[in-house]
Amino acid sequence: MKALTWHGAHDVRVETVADPVIEFPEDIILRITATAICGSDLHLYRGKVPGMKDGDIMGHEFMGIVEDVGSGVTRLKRGDRVVVPFTISCGTCFFCEKQLYAACEETNPARGAIINKKQIPPGAGLFGFTHLYGGYSGGQAELVRVPHANVGPLKLPEGLADEQVLFLSDILPTGYQAVLNAAVGPGSTLAIFGAGPVGCMAAACARLLGVERIFMVDHHPYRLAFAKATYGVEPINFDEDDDPAQTIIAATNNHGVDASIDAVGFEAKGSTVETVLATLKIEGGSGKALRQAMAATRRGGTVSVPGVYSGFIHGFLFGDAFDKGLAFRMGQTHVQQYMPALLEHIQNGDLKPEAIITHRLDLDQAAEGYRLFDKKEEDCRKVVLTPA
Repeated sequence: MKALTWHGAHDVRVETVADPVIEFPEDIILRITATAICGSDLHLYRGKVPGMKDGDIMGHEFMGIVEDVGSGVTRLKRGDRVVVPFTISCGTCFFCEKQLYAACEETNPARGAIINKKQIPPGAGLFGFTHLYGGYSGGQAELVRVPHANVGPLKLPEGLADEQVLFLSDILPTGYQAVLNAAVGPGSTLAIFGAGPVGCMAAACARLLGVERIFMVDHHPYRLAFAKATYGVEPINFDEDDDPAQTIIAATNNHGVDASIDAVGFEAKGSTVETVLATLKIEGGSGKALRQAMAATRRGGTVSVPGVYSGFIHGFLFGDAFDKGLAFRMGQTHVQQYMPALLEHIQNGDLKPEAIITHRLDLDQAAEGYRLFDKKEEDCRKVVLTPA
């Protein structure tokens, strides 16, 4: 089969590799009909995440048709059309029983990314990501092996196009969980840092839940313009406004917003010092977006962090968080928990996640898709890949 493989920073290639096979009774083999490039994939593409190996198959946003099933699969059959969550979860461990699927204790044979780990098992395995999360092959391919198929894949009803449901695999539930973690609802105010795919899905879900006023901070005019037109956000370009948090505070009677969402993560555009420290691997990345989110949030408010962080983060002002009484919610998304409800919202027309797509390419063009997304060329917001 053909698959998009990793060979180092900025070096991904579509190659012919061995077809996957059933390895365990609850496995399925999925024939991919649509897959997407995620912002988290760019961390790997840029060589920012340890644990990648030459030839790893990338991609964790995908869907398709069941090609083969293991002897223990009871919920699916050949020919079923499904979308697959990026987290691999067993469904029966301590955390899965609490519907905290991203914390599954059974699917990651590696150590995970926690530095001060002690005896805590790692979180769930992830498709197409670093070997710190299990080294599972991803879905930017013609075929993929999906473990624990009785727990993860969501069978889809007739009448919905791939593009309508593809983002149930990651960015839509991630944006939704970010808003739930922010504890906002009707009449609330919210600041979202980052107008990329997750930031836009968070804005869509915030509108769904009745948030009254949304500020969105980014520095790509085309992304801000899209978010304003589509989700009614109040855009702030940090290339033109060097202190968006102060602007947000001034616009909210000097209180700040009820909550902020950091949808950027460790690759936020930070200071020269942060860039040097991150390059030398002394720090895990920039804390610029996190500091702005904390500053923009009112006393007693919440900072929700779907953006990826690891290790030490420069300039984390814990004293400010204490003084303001801020609450923090963060982490990988418990995708399986939210997929059914979000599917209903898509069916009802309440959510239209496909609006974010700008580029539709063949799988053979995946390397060019990564380049466009990485460089933000051609006003690229989201790339969907389709095997020939």
